[in-house]
Amino acid sequence: MNIPKVIVIGAGLNGLTCGYLLQKKGIHVTLLEANTRIGGRIETRNGTTNATIEMGATWFSKLHPHLFQLLDELELSYFKQHTQGISLFETMSFVPPQKFEISEFEEPSFRIKGGTQKLIEKLAERIGNDNIKTQTKVIAVNEVGNQMEVLDQNETVYIADCVITTLPPNLMVNTLSFNPPLPEKLVSLAKKTHTWMGESIKFAVEYATPFWKENNYSGTLFSQASIITEMYDHSTFDNTGYALKGFLNGSTSILSLEERKTKVITQLEKLFGSDAKNYITYNEKVWRDEPLTFSNYDHLVMAHENNGHQLYQNSFLNNKLYISGSETALQHPGYMEGAIVAAKNIASQFS
Repeated sequence: MNIPKVIVIGAGLNGLTCGYLLQKKGIHVTLLEANTRIGGRIETRNGTTNATIEMGATWFSKLHPHLFQLLDELELSYFKQHTQGISLFETMSFVPPQKFEISEFEEPSFRIKGGTQKLIEKLAERIGNDNIKTQTKVIAVNEVGNQMEVLDQNETVYIADCVITTLPPNLMVNTLSFNPPLPEKLVSLAKKTHTWMGESIKFAVEYATPFWKENNYSGTLFSQASIITEMYDHSTFDNTGYALKGFLNGSTSILSLEERKTKVITQLEKLFGSDAKNYITYNEKVWRDEPLTFSNYDHLVMAHENNGHQLYQNSFLNNKLYISGSETALQHPGYMEGAIVAAKNIASQFS
């Protein structure tokens, strides 16, 4: 009996979950990842203290049952996002921020203990590092007879029975060539499909102490007036590492890192006082500058546009090519939950 061979392009959460689920079915899986690291839009950095700093996917809620199920299966723990204390809402730069408190009865968000990267590491461990090749940028996918041929940037050829591409659809059609070509309807759709987090700028400021909590601030901020548009406490679950983390106004991608950092610290000092100046590290990630994640659109594309489209549920090239990823999920597309839902959908099509 021949064991089916499947190549998965991309080792983000969706690609790794695909690999994990297919391996459980006895299918031989090889993951090809262009980056030097695995995880895709999950990236946890270690601060100079004990802080774990998320530059990508972070939060989830009870609306995400497939993620909870996977965490439990992999024996990974999670904890509730800290929201106690005074939260702030800035409406205009010349008006003091409004103060409010988040109700303890509000549906909580959660984070993974030790960082979201723990989920990536655990999946990779189950799949086996020998089955994951990093720094392997796929450039072509070809149907050759009853098999699939995958070509990387070094012209190394990989042969498989099936290929699953987990690249964001717009990136896929702009960076991979297919022979025979993909249907024009699919290419057109992919170019109009929003890439989750593509326009996001994540930031985190690491501190030696959680001075905001000591002053009864939750660390939660919503702002329509300054560079930080959304922010939360980012202390570790055991309260040994401290940071404030959130999103910057996407239009500030045209500024330099130093310019953005100066504006961030100025805003934090205005909100929390001089303690905000005494930071340890400043971290940020401009996702549109990541060529292995984001490709510019040909047209104006709205947030989540065409995510979960029915066409992505089909297979192509005589049932030998599948398109997966958080953007393709029928439930919660554009979130970690969506990445897992999409992977389960793909795995269910293999016997």
